[in-house]
Amino acid sequence: MLLRPHNTRADNMKYKSSLTCLFTLAAFSGVATAADKGIDSCIDAISKQQAGEIVKVEKVTGNGKTLYEFEVRDANGFEWEFMCGVDSGKIVEQESEVRSPESLTFRQGRKYTEEDAAAVALKSYPGVIQEVEYEIEEDSSPTYEFDIVGKDGKQTKVEVDAKSGKIIEVWNEEWEIGQEPEERR
Repeated sequence: MLLRPHNTRADNMKYKSSLTCLFTLAAFSGVATAADKGIDSCIDAISKQQAGEIVKVEKVTGNGKTLYEFEVRDANGFEWEFMCGVDSGKIVEQESEVRSPESLTFRQGRKYTEEDAAAVALKSYPGVIQEVEYEIEEDSSPTYEFDIVGKDGKQTKVEVDAKSGKIIEVWNEEWEIGQEPEERR
């Protein structure tokens, strides 16, 4: 699904109908629920901030919150991650992603290697790392985001600060639509 800054009602409806089709298909597979009300508001908010294509949407819970995590790839291939409230439809966090921990932006602030950060994440949340993302937070801090599948088959997203080596966020994934094969382990 492509996102472009849009001003017309027709553009707005096109984006909403594309994602509605995606969620309708997901509903038949038991993924989406009637409680997912803020998706249209999230898409509107994201499209006002970042043009590009939605490549993945996840629904996550943690710290008493339920959020959508959207991943958007722009025309230059850069990726952006938006956390958006399921009920409010408001963006609560925005990060950029880099392809490698060796990218200059990530490397400049990094003190902990991916292996060190993975060990920290797995010590607190045992399982198998399924995906890893290299993210730059809003304050320019580099972080590793590990998707860990536990023995119970549930997926947990664990974000480790690359400067301090501490876990800074944990989310339980309810569902995911879309994949990014380059992030698979």
